[in-house]
This record gives sequence, structure tokens and C-alpha cells, in this order.
Amino acid sequence: MLYNIRHVTRFEYARPVGFARNNLRLQPIHWSGQEVEKYSLTIEPHGRIHPARAEAGLANVMRLVVEAPARSLTITSTARVRVDRPIPFPRPDDPTLADVALLARASRDASPASPASYIFPSPLIPLDADIARWCAEDLDPGRGVLEAAFALASRIQREFDFDPHATLVDTPPREAFEKRGGVCQDFAQIMISGLRAAGMPAAYVSGYLRTLPPPGQPRLVGADATHAWVLVWAGPDLGWVGVDPTNGIWMAEDHIVVAIGRDYSDIAPVDGVVLGSGAQNMHVSVDVEPLTEPVS
Repeated sequence: MLYNIRHVTRFEYARPVGFARNNLRLQPIHWSGQEVEKYSLTIEPHGRIHPARAEAGLANVMRLVVEAPARSLTITSTARVRVDRPIPFPRPDDPTLADVALLARASRDASPASPASYIFPSPLIPLDADIARWCAEDLDPGRGVLEAAFALASRIQREFDFDPHATLVDTPPREAFEKRGGVCQDFAQIMISGLRAAGMPAAYVSGYLRTLPPPGQPRLVGADATHAWVLVWAGPDLGWVGVDPTNGIWMAEDHIVVAIGRDYSDIAPVDGVVLGSGAQNMHVSVDVEPLTEPVS
């Protein structure tokens, strides 16, 4: 699949702000099964942009500085991404959860993709005894890693309600778990908490998911949104495998990876500070357009 992606973030300030400094993690990364063919970033009003080092996780980070007074700030990110990613299939000879846990702890890999970086609790995803017990029903140590991960994702999809009013961006996993409801971020965090409690390396993925309109209806431009799901490290041969607990599906050609981290705090699309007084409003529009014709 080939996609054109347009992600627009607009901030509106009640009073002019004199200075803004933001970290932007909007450019999709190169990752297994996907290739970024084109990328552009525009800022209104004009601001200084320069690359920055990712403090944690796997992300393309740009530092934005706006020094002139402004009543609004619009960040437009556009990308063309080719995705060719097969659907994983569990096999009888897959490593077990116990095998993978031992391999992860023995890893000497110090890179941002090291499984050892994703075993332990993180700032937004603590270990929780109740979540661990609930997830453990699918995470028998002797079970194949892919079979177990997909079983857990499927149960989250079945037993939790997608409810955008149930949680906020800073809602902890415990609260969403008790409500049995939330959004993709909540379901990913619950699954990651349970996997890590079982000794499994699990990472938080921020990206996009192609959405399909109802039969006979046009695709709604700008109706898409950022999405979150889970990567599970399945041993050195299988590597990182993605699973989407919101939909109960594997990460495949409909998923575009933007950034990977321990939790949302590592890879928030936009964060930073502004100097000013008064309220601010943020509006986000995302359009993921599948391309069916050859493009230059």
C-alpha cells in the first residue's frame, strides 16, 4: 500500500504568545515493512526548525522555535509512505513467553530498539497487580509468544468499550482498566502493562491507521486520527511484532508507524512550552489517503 498522509495541528491562543518551543515527532520513521518516500513540514507563522536527538524511543524529532508574537500556530506535516508488511501467523515452533523473557534479559543490545529497554515500568505505564492478573489468563509462560499476544489483544477488543468520553490523554491505565473503556491509547497501555508484568518486552507505537468508510460512502477527508497500538518483542528471529488491541488485529498494511517508545510521553506528536497568558485551544486533523494509481 502507498499512502499520502496529512497531519495538521493548529493552536489558537486567547492572547498573543511571545515565545514557543516545541518538540515535533510527526515524521514517520523507517521501520520494518515501511518506507518513507517523501516528507515535508510547514509552520505558520514562520518558525525556526532544526533536528533534535530523541531523548528516548525511536522517533524523528524536530525542534520548533517561534520567537515572534503570535495568536495562532499551525503545524502541517505531510508524508508519502509505502507499506509492505505481511500479517504474522503463530506457529507451533514459536518461542514461548518464558523463552522470550529470558532472551530479553540476556540481551546486550544498547540501541533504542533493544528489548531490554521495554521490559520495565515506564512513567505512564506502571505495573498494576489487577491488570497483571487479568492479562495473565492469556499469558501462560509456556504459550507461544505470538499466539499469546494476539489472544490478549483480542480479549481487550472484546471486553473493553471504545468510549472517547471515558478517559483523557493523561488517564492512567488503572482508571481505564476499572472502567473497562477508553480509547486506543488506553488499550495499548493496559496491554503493555500486562505484558511487562509477565516479563515480556512491549513498546508503545504512535502512528496512523487507514480507516475504511461504510459501503457506498465516500472516505471522509480529515476524519482520521492518530492511533496507538503495541509492539511485542518475540525473540531475535521474529523481532518486534505489532498487534492492535483496539481492533483485535495484527499490525499490517493498514498501519503506519510514526514513532516507538516506552509510553506516550516518549513519542507525543507535539509537546513543549509557550510563554503567554490566557487559554489555548488545539485542533488536530489527520487524513490518511490510500493511493491506487502510480504517482511520481
